[in-house]
Amino acid sequence: MTKPIQPTQTTAFYVQAILSFAVSLTSVVIALVYLPTAGWIKAFLALGLLYVVTSTITLCKVVRDRQELAEVSTRVDQARLDKLLAEHDPFKVDA
Repeated sequence: MTKPIQPTQTTAFYVQAILSFAVSLTSVVIALVYLPTAGWIKAFLALGLLYVVTSTITLCKVVRDRQELAEVSTRVDQARLDKLLAEHDPFKVDA
């Protein structure tokens, strides 16, 4: 059975992703704090921001789980095919 090449992410990729998320979230929070409006409007926008962040995390998890499931089913199909090919004898004559 051939093992597919797994893509690898470097530490720099993880650091960049974490820093990008932190900078974007911090900038939006600072913008909400200094927004010249009433407190209830700021609270409403902060609640919307929290909803967007949590739904984004959920979406990332769902996409990752779906990708892992596809990889597992591909491996199972490949194992079945390898088993069939290993058991097949092209020179066998049925009498």
